[in-house]
Amino acid sequence: MKIKVSELIVKYLQYLGIDTIFGIPGAHILPVYDALYDSDIQAVLAKHEQGAAFMAGGYAKASTRISACIATAGPGATNLITGIANAYADKQPMLVITGETPTYIFGKGGLQESSGEGDSLDQTGLFKHITRYSKTVERTDYLPQVLIQATKALLNPNPGPVLLSIPFNVQKELVDEHLLDGLAIRPDPIPSPQNSGVLDRFSELILDARQPVILAGYGAIRSDARKVVTELSTLLHIPVASSLKGKGIVSEQSGLSLGSLGVTSNGTAYQYITEKSDLLIILGASFNERTSYLWDQSLLEGRKILQVDHDPHQLQKLFEAELTICGDIKQVVSVLLNKIRYRLGEENHTAVGNDGATRLTASSNAEHAIFKSGFSLAKAFFDKLALLFPENARVFDDNIIFAQNFYQVSSSNHYYPNCGISSLGHAIPAAIGAQFTRQRPTFAILGDGGFQMCCMEIMTAINYDKPINVVLFNNGTMGLIRKNQHLLYEQRFINCDFINPDYSLLARSFAINYKRVTTLADLDELFEQYDLNQAINLIDIAIDKDALPDYSSKR
Repeated sequence: MKIKVSELIVKYLQYLGIDTIFGIPGAHILPVYDALYDSDIQAVLAKHEQGAAFMAGGYAKASTRISACIATAGPGATNLITGIANAYADKQPMLVITGETPTYIFGKGGLQESSGEGDSLDQTGLFKHITRYSKTVERTDYLPQVLIQATKALLNPNPGPVLLSIPFNVQKELVDEHLLDGLAIRPDPIPSPQNSGVLDRFSELILDARQPVILAGYGAIRSDARKVVTELSTLLHIPVASSLKGKGIVSEQSGLSLGSLGVTSNGTAYQYITEKSDLLIILGASFNERTSYLWDQSLLEGRKILQVDHDPHQLQKLFEAELTICGDIKQVVSVLLNKIRYRLGEENHTAVGNDGATRLTASSNAEHAIFKSGFSLAKAFFDKLALLFPENARVFDDNIIFAQNFYQVSSSNHYYPNCGISSLGHAIPAAIGAQFTRQRPTFAILGDGGFQMCCMEIMTAINYDKPINVVLFNNGTMGLIRKNQHLLYEQRFINCDFINPDYSLLARSFAINYKRVTTLADLDELFEQYDLNQAINLIDIAIDKDALPDYSSKR
């Protein structure tokens, strides 16, 4: 039996386990939308294609499954770019379906044509470097091979976005309905730690160290290694620092947590590593610009380094390690735990760490604090969030710097900082996308500048009855730009300050709850009287535009 390509694409979505697709229809993609009509896949209408891509990214983060978004040709596709780039940076498996003008008008100047023929936009070129695989399907004879390559890229241990652009006439062509039957693609296995000698040496170095420190990153989070990393830390009293994206790998309320390591953090982790540690165990952390304090060699010099990562390209990318293991972090640490427990029992070995982390974390660290004054409301908000939502909460954060310093993420919560390409306007649509998986108390944290880039997506949450708490830090300025112009450009402020709308009226027009927070009493009222679980709330927290964090972005 023959079916249309548009119907096959929907079957392919179902084959991948996709149950929700975010997007905006247009003329050149309507055959696929028409096929979606008869499927059990929920098509979610966003307000902007960028928002749709951010929603798909949020869905992928919250579910750890393949997500999907869809748009028409030309501007529909190009509006997806920032969201796709964000997913690429965060290694999110995202299937992107776009329409295209009919092949028989390629090169003739068709409306919204992006075939690359003649003077038309070259969509393949645009998306080449922000996708793992991108293809314009001009014929059906090679469609099976295209879907095989797409599936391999989506199921790769290091996945990313895949874009399939399908011309309008191709969507309506007929193909065998059993075309997907031979598409038995399975994920490439992550290497298993087979070399027992390396693992033995790994455990020996940990046990022989006087002051080891674990630095855990996003790779450890993706590996679902929270439990085993916590067990390793607890067993040997090893302090744990995290990258920003690794927050919560162990509970930051634990005495063995050093908090987040990075140039915008309070310096606790940096101080402990540089002053005390003799061994740094790096688990799935890329040692990027933010985490490494702009690649400060003080973090590495004078101490041995052990590294575990499932991505071989991350191993010794920026430093030389004593030992490396390429493999799944959860699996590797589990094996290490067994070896270490055996040796502890066999040799009556004592724990290698001490309570220095507890003492250091408990200190005020006033010397290193980047928030000297003016941010008491931000701190109080995150303190209450950690206290009153100790588990099953999601936080999507575009602001980052407040949460990095003030939010103690428990090992039962999920923190998603937007630090892939750090795009403004991400938190609200990403949080909405996450709510299309299992619903949980969800917070979108962002500044007033970023809010105005994406606030209409609140209507998407309203249209689909998805509860979300939008936490808006309101200071009438682009805070990071103002800080840099203050520190580096002699306070020559330009294009950083602006006038905000009346957010109470905006919330009223949305028919959602609104709370203006200017005092600690307002915060108490917010957490005591507002439904932060099942309602849509706009929380407007006042921040002084002239209160600036004390750190330098200068290289």
